[in-house]
Amino acid sequence: MQQVIRRFVPADTEAVVALWESCGLVRPWNDPRKDIARKLTVQPELFLVAVDADDDGVVVGAGMAGFDGHRGWVNYLAVRPDLQGSGLGRAFMTEFERLLADLGCPKLNLQVRAGNERVIGFYESLGYADDRTVSLGKRLIPDA
Repeated sequence: MQQVIRRFVPADTEAVVALWESCGLVRPWNDPRKDIARKLTVQPELFLVAVDADDDGVVVGAGMAGFDGHRGWVNYLAVRPDLQGSGLGRAFMTEFERLLADLGCPKLNLQVRAGNERVIGFYESLGYADDRTVSLGKRLIPDA
């Protein structure tokens, strides 16, 4: 199977939402379609999908990155479960790191839900380390 990473296009929306759901990334308090619409208004060039070039462009991976002028972030990175461990997640992160470095981003941050040891191990294998920080959040616009 040959995968190609490219920019997200609106026609990818339902396939990306289904992918995120299959990977357990969707939460009741976050409407993924609203998150996609929001991302398309800010740095849409940092919203990437991987498609299967041998299967009519079926979406097999997706992720969002952003740069606020201080730090870069990666969100919603997902690879279809049967392709996890294939190197596609690593390819996404390599591309996000390249794109963010090209923007002058000095450091990339990401968040992983507590207890998700498999994903934490994945990022550690790429050189990411626990910054010993606590992530706090406050919802400003409710999705539900």
